[in-house]
Amino acid sequence: MTRYVALLRGINVSGKNKIAMAELKEGFAELGYRDAATCLNSGNVAFSAEEGDCLALSGAVRAMVRSRFGLDVPVFVITQEELRDILAHAPDWWGGEDREIYDNLIFLLPPLTHEGLVAEIGEPRAGYEQACPYKNAVFWSFVRKDYQKTNWWSGTAGANVRDALTIRTANTVRKIAGL
Repeated sequence: MTRYVALLRGINVSGKNKIAMAELKEGFAELGYRDAATCLNSGNVAFSAEEGDCLALSGAVRAMVRSRFGLDVPVFVITQEELRDILAHAPDWWGGEDREIYDNLIFLLPPLTHEGLVAEIGEPRAGYEQACPYKNAVFWSFVRKDYQKTNWWSGTAGANVRDALTIRTANTVRKIAGL
């Protein structure tokens, strides 16, 4: 069995796309996945399954959410080992204790790449935000008080890339990696 992490985009955000985590775990069990554990209330699920293709697992989870909850939300699946590898390659400036800095990890759903993301929304705005790609993720940080001056704050919510990525904070990703 391999341990995976599924990240559902846009679950339980501002009262929209509501899914009870207990019911979501039941859905994972119905798919034959074992030991499902959720983190927070925002669609972060660690689970065990026979080793398989992450894209196929994403499709199965997305289909289950569609049929069980009536929601069509993007799903990103990664092995827990791959997630830990990504965290091990975080740049020095990412994920520190400075509460003035907002550290995020952007997960790119195939076929979106870092180059495709930059082509769509532009480079991070110098002096306000920074980004560093690694594999299918991008470390992204900005000064909280200046979020409106960043290029990526509104860009990552843009219609052309919104459904091709999902974002988690540094603290959330660390919690998920330990499930």
